[in-house]
Amino acid sequence: MINSNLPPPDQNMESRMASLSALIKQKILDQGGWITFAEFMELALYSPSLGYYTGGVAKFGREGDFVTAPIISKLFGTTLAHQIAQILDYTPERQILELGAGDGSAAADIMLTLEKLGALPSSYGILDVSPSTYAMQKEIFSKKIPHLLHIFDWLSDIPEKLNGVVFANEVFDSLPVNLIELTESGVWEKGVAIQDNGFSWSNRIASQKILTALNDLELPVPYATEISLVGQALMNRLAKSLEKGVIIIIDYGFREEEYYHPQRVSGTLMCHYKHRAHQNPFTMIGHQDITTHVDFSRLANVAKNSNLEVVGFCSQAQFLINCGITNLLQKPDASEVQSSLEVSTEINKLLSPAEMGELFKVLAIGRQIDFPIMGFSKRNRRELL
Repeated sequence: MINSNLPPPDQNMESRMASLSALIKQKILDQGGWITFAEFMELALYSPSLGYYTGGVAKFGREGDFVTAPIISKLFGTTLAHQIAQILDYTPERQILELGAGDGSAAADIMLTLEKLGALPSSYGILDVSPSTYAMQKEIFSKKIPHLLHIFDWLSDIPEKLNGVVFANEVFDSLPVNLIELTESGVWEKGVAIQDNGFSWSNRIASQKILTALNDLELPVPYATEISLVGQALMNRLAKSLEKGVIIIIDYGFREEEYYHPQRVSGTLMCHYKHRAHQNPFTMIGHQDITTHVDFSRLANVAKNSNLEVVGFCSQAQFLINCGITNLLQKPDASEVQSSLEVSTEINKLLSPAEMGELFKVLAIGRQIDFPIMGFSKRNRRELL
């Protein structure tokens, strides 16, 4: 099914969509005619060579479906690098691990800044989901930082031991979620079935795992929302691997009180295609992003249960200001002068409450951290989680 309000797919796209749809339908048939939305979302986004993140589709920038902070401005990576440098000073192993590095823009800007600061890491690991993404990153690094290529490692899994900085920018929002509906007749899980050669919603009684995840929430009826069991599992895995250092998660989302607000009765599921947002995950399969907002309170609780400390939580705007983004504006690189209007526009998108500034949050989880993290020196809101 194609949404008539979206730009139409070309013939090659239609062919790939048909192949991916067939794969998902077979999965549904193999499981008795129904799969969870989490399973559907995982197949739509991550099926080898066909999924949105694994099929080589142009996702980033003006020609893609969305823009990220590193693409908007190099000041994002440059500012983040100052925070990373501070943490690396306290972790002798000096490792960096980036999850979902996108086109590599952030990594390149971070490494150039760390080099200027005399704070290069011993290794910079990248864990992504697609060979095509790795190829794109290597191409950018070969152009921008060829002399630093030897520091990078492209990984297939999370290392058993992590010492340094782990960060994920706009990763947790694209992890598969289970969709939940609370009605007068009970708690249901919203899944996917086949109808008229396409896909349709189909509810089943929620599993015990879902009911357990909802235990501590007081929600009105009727109400629809989502639970990211995959996101919780990833946080748990990172927490178990971290020996000393900080995990930094940057994404759009809310703390629990806001996430499950009584007025947010339809959840946060959203799809993105050619810079258009809509709520139909059954169209443009494999060519559109599917996302939900991040529940930062739930991630913080997972970390606490793994004996990690929540060291900081604030808006992206406050984090970047605390890390000195305004100071960087006053000290431009003479070799890369930009017009004041261009820089002003970029900064507005990163800091403005109407853009990324307030919707995007920064959560920092640490182990053996006995020093104040600069990014949360002012207006640290971790107690609200």
